[in-house]
Formats: sequence, C-alpha cells, structure tokens
Amino acid sequence: MKLKSIQAHGGLILAIIIMVVALASILVFKGDHYLAFSFACLIASMLPFYWDFEVNQLRAREIVFLAVLATVAAVARVPFAPLPSVQPTSFIIIVSALALGKDSGFIIGSTAAIVSNLFLGQGPWTPWQMFCWGMMGVTAGIIGKYKWSQNVKVLCVFGFAWGFIFGWIMDLWYALAYVQPLNMKTFIAAFVASAYFDLAHALSNVFFIALFYKSWYRIIMRFKQKYGLLDEAEIK
Repeated sequence: MKLKSIQAHGGLILAIIIMVVALASILVFKGDHYLAFSFACLIASMLPFYWDFEVNQLRAREIVFLAVLATVAAVARVPFAPLPSVQPTSFIIIVSALALGKDSGFIIGSTAAIVSNLFLGQGPWTPWQMFCWGMMGVTAGIIGKYKWSQNVKVLCVFGFAWGFIFGWIMDLWYALAYVQPLNMKTFIAAFVASAYFDLAHALSNVFFIALFYKSWYRIIMRFKQKYGLLDEAEIK
C-alpha cells in the first residue's frame, strides 16, 4: 500500500523536491543567474504532471470536459480583474479537483492561468501562476479522496491557506525578478508588502467555497457520473 501511495503521488513528491532544490540554490547563488535557474526548476517541477496526463488514455470527451472547466476557470478571472486578488478561478480549480482528481486538477489549474493571461497579459509571471494553480489543483485532488474533504468548513480553511500559499510563491518570483539587492531583509519586505493582497485572495476563496461549493460540486459530479468521465481507475 505504501508503494502504491508513493507511485500515486510521485509527481507531487518530485515537484516538491525540485522546488526545495531551487529555494536552496537561491540562498547560495550570488551571481546573476538565479532567476533563470529558478525558472528552469519551476518548469522542471511541472513536467511530471504533464507527463502523467500525456500517458493516460483519455477519451476525447474527457479532454473536452477538462478544457471546458479550464476555460470557465480562466474566463471567471477576467470580470474580477479590477478587484485585486479576488480570484474565483481558485474556487473553480479546487472544486473541479475535488471531483475529478489531482491530475485533472493540475491540468485545469495550469491551463486556466495561461488562458486567462491571454486576456490579462502574458509575462514571466505566467509560469509561476501555472505552477501555483496547478499545485492548488493537485493538493485539492489528493484530499478529495477523503470523506472529511466534503466538509465546507474544512474546505474554507483549505481555500484560505491556499490564498496565502499562492501569494507567497508569487512573492518569490517578484523578489527574484525585481528586488535589488536581494537579501533577507528585502526578501521579507517583499512578502510583507503583499499581505493585504494575499488576505483578499484567501477571503475570496472562503466566500466562493462557502456559497457555491455544494452546487458546483453536484454539477461536476453529475456530468462525471452520467457520462463516465475521468474515473480514478482510468487516470491512476
């Protein structure tokens, strides 16, 4: 059972290891290449999930279903763009992953980031957003296997925590790209400066989960069960 569990979460474990190596390298790199190195590690950490998705034998209607959810998550971000860090996209990714699993959650999350940025602007922040929302989907898919994950209060805590985790990862990109000189003091200052926006993201996650989780989850599960989509046995 332990071997199966390790295999099931192999992509997540590898992604975490790569990101830890990247963070450790930031502390020892003193030259001008730590930003490029962090991008390389970031992309490498996402490859296991895309590889898992590629080798799964998904039917056309399942791919279409994921594409529709990713599009809904992306488009939902656009009307809220004037409200800093209010992200219904995060809610849609979380509820989709809870219903469909971690692999689907990663694909929906990472795709929503790049599609929404077609409207809001692409840039060096895009891969970081892809990673953040992808990992949000992965973790939601993992806890979705347990009955306690259906408790709305638990999900509100989960969404609140991810509002800050998302912000902290994006703060890391900002610090690497723009903060000069980069030292512990300026590094912490960059994180503190974004606290308001992280809180807004966290509270918006709680708001959307508390109000809409049950109805959205029922709709997604209805489509999944009616058409036999994305069974855990099929997507590992």
